[in-house]
Amino acid sequence: MGGAKPKVILYWLEKSRSQRILWLLEELKVEYEIKTYKRQNMLAPPEFKKIHPLGKAPILSIQAEGAAEPLILAESGLVIEYLIDHFGPSLAPKRYQDGKEGQVQGETEAWMRYRYLLHYSEGTLMPYLVLVLLLRAIRARSPFFIKPIANVIAGNIETMYIGPNLENNFNFLESQVKSAPDGGGYLCGSKLTGADIMLSFPLGAAKERSGFTKDKYPAMWAYVDRLEASEGYKKAIQKIIDIEGSYDPAL
Repeated sequence: MGGAKPKVILYWLEKSRSQRILWLLEELKVEYEIKTYKRQNMLAPPEFKKIHPLGKAPILSIQAEGAAEPLILAESGLVIEYLIDHFGPSLAPKRYQDGKEGQVQGETEAWMRYRYLLHYSEGTLMPYLVLVLLLRAIRARSPFFIKPIANVIAGNIETMYIGPNLENNFNFLESQVKSAPDGGGYLCGSKLTGADIMLSFPLGAAKERSGFTKDKYPAMWAYVDRLEASEGYKKAIQKIIDIEGSYDPAL
């Protein structure tokens, strides 16, 4: 990329999913600034909405040399795709098979996994984990006189809906790790991609919770350990500790 480096700002909301973007920025060695915000009653503060009308984290702004206004990016999947497109295409697998460039069904298996898993993380897996968080909050915050009823309702939802769906998703991811192309190691092959970074938050948060255990899902467990041992991940976690004082991957 020629010319002056774009100005990159990560708007950091405490206890959010911004960890993934921080890791990616470290992995890409992109110079960036962090602006931090504290939650108010579990929600983003009003000034966060001045950056993006939904007020959801993560938010990233990028302003290229000569641009009148910065580009504001929200949604983790979009932020990851945009950063990789412009700063680190090596973190995306090769898109087309040789001789099939631009053809329908000409994509490589690795690229199709990559694009699918970028969307899968927030579109399929995270909603179930958010429900776990909400039910936990209902149990903890219900007045004592209705707590027994709240516990029964929450337990039924977990048993009948959340548990089976999480088990189905964890079985799927276990099979994806085991069947990754090019000898595996990561979900899309032998190298780290944006899809791995995208899934690092929900899987890290789910470890030892929600039915994700080492005994039941050994391949996925080893995969998450591998992600958390990478230098870029550890640098990002240290920055979170510097910002917040600690890091808890739990939801």
